[in-house]
Amino acid sequence: MRVNKILVVGSLHYDMMVDAPHLPEKGETVIGDSASFKFGGKGGNQAVAAAKAGANVVFLGAVGADDKGRFLLSTLQAYGIDTTPVETVATLASGMSLAITDADGDYGAIVISGANNAIDITRLSHDDVWSGVGLLVLQNEVPESVNLSAAREARRRNITVCLNAAPAKTLSADFQRYIDMLVVNAIEARDMSGVAVNDADSAGAAVVALKQRFSVVLVTAGEHGVAFSATDDAYDYLPAEKVTLVSTHGAGDCFLGNFCHAFNRGASLRDAVEAANHAAALHVSQPKTSQLTTLIS
Repeated sequence: MRVNKILVVGSLHYDMMVDAPHLPEKGETVIGDSASFKFGGKGGNQAVAAAKAGANVVFLGAVGADDKGRFLLSTLQAYGIDTTPVETVATLASGMSLAITDADGDYGAIVISGANNAIDITRLSHDDVWSGVGLLVLQNEVPESVNLSAAREARRRNITVCLNAAPAKTLSADFQRYIDMLVVNAIEARDMSGVAVNDADSAGAAVVALKQRFSVVLVTAGEHGVAFSATDDAYDYLPAEKVTLVSTHGAGDCFLGNFCHAFNRGASLRDAVEAANHAAALHVSQPKTSQLTTLIS
């Protein structure tokens, strides 16, 4: 029988969300339309997305001893996520981010890591953290030393490792050899493969290029759909569902959480991608007042 828990090791951020007519250029001051605050961090968002889909999730990370940290923990717990391995760091503030969404629904973000840079890797050796876990989920918002330690421990325990390589950064050769599944968007795929992703064919070409280093690869290309590995020299593809775009913010985390839940339950790669693709389409087409609470309500 397949084990049913997902362990997410990653970031937690207190997010400030700003709506503006456009993203600022260098030296430009833009008058915003509105601001709101929400639970965030790629690790946190993916954990909640998976839990909302029905997954049994454990989270390992760190927060500060502040109101933001208490909010982040209580939000995880509200979704039934096991936060026992989350450390409260007295000397650092909780992580936070500023995300700006423009009138077309695109966005940019700035992250301040804070306590996310102080995750205690010794906790990864505790057997209770891994009890019943079938899938480890990682992102690039924490130091690679944390990801590498988690991935090594997962490999030792024969647990599948999924990396959402966001934001894009150079991965050490040592870390790469522990990654079983790589999930990237068009920008991350370009930076890691050298293939500019601007349509379905180029997304597939990026998958084939990245398959030289990773066993399973998914490239999410927004309105161009999702390309994913089928064999060593070929790729499969699902088009994007036709929806009215409201905002792309959080779409990648929604996709990843739903994909991991479906895959960990035993779905085929294609079926897991299809479930995630549908969930992301629903996410980006929700009214902003609903979308901001998609991952926290």
